[in-house]
Amino acid sequence: MRTVMAAIKALALAGLTLPLMPLQWFFVKTNSSFARTFPHWFHKRVCGILGITLEIEGHVPRGLIVANHTSWSDIPVLSALAPVSFIAKKEVNDWPFFGSLARLQRTVFVDREHRTTTGASANEMLERLKGGDTLVLFPEGTSHHGRGLKPFKSSFFGAVEKSDIPLIPVTVSYHSLHGLPLTMRQSHAIAWIGDTELIPHLWDFLKGGPVTVKLTVHPALNPADFANRKELAAVARAAMTSALTPSPLRRQGSSFGTRESEAGFPHSRE
Repeated sequence: MRTVMAAIKALALAGLTLPLMPLQWFFVKTNSSFARTFPHWFHKRVCGILGITLEIEGHVPRGLIVANHTSWSDIPVLSALAPVSFIAKKEVNDWPFFGSLARLQRTVFVDREHRTTTGASANEMLERLKGGDTLVLFPEGTSHHGRGLKPFKSSFFGAVEKSDIPLIPVTVSYHSLHGLPLTMRQSHAIAWIGDTELIPHLWDFLKGGPVTVKLTVHPALNPADFANRKELAAVARAAMTSALTPSPLRRQGSSFGTRESEAGFPHSRE
């Protein structure tokens, strides 16, 4: 029965996505305001099909969102929170199908291999933010389901360093499956880690059942109030850590794997 339900969900996702891709392409090509807002509407429906329930605490102003990273599902979850675009490593641009989806959401692609391009990427981010876009950055650089947060890579905080563009810390917490607290055994249904391939993990997620995610939107930080980007990153990280609710998953204290973020900070694992 779980396989049948997963197949129905997959067909529903295809039936929603494929007809709407040309429409979003038109919005992007014509510089329509819908290019910014339509993915927000779309991903609310995607979350519904996936069985993801959002619990939202706080309000998202326009600016640079920094969020912890658990899985590919963070993309529809955060896009359902507000009209956003993501910051991704440039390799995502070449992915079959998913690269097209990323381009349609007006993703900022950055080169993690050549540090000399960091300035150009930061300038592109800044221009987008000044133009009224809200961007999402995953500053840990990895997806994981461990206790607490990984250290933040502060380089791309430099895009808003000393500016008045709001930096909004957001804590993403997957806390229940089928209405019950997540356990270690169930974590594979949520976290995309290690060497797990995307399609098999997506299929397992579709079979996994309804998931509840809490999104805690912390008060926006003014980068101009901080001495440097490292101090800004540290304060953002502390705010996000404060909203991580202890769960059976974390209390087990096992060592957890990580994988490089595909739609997050463009640096290799530490």
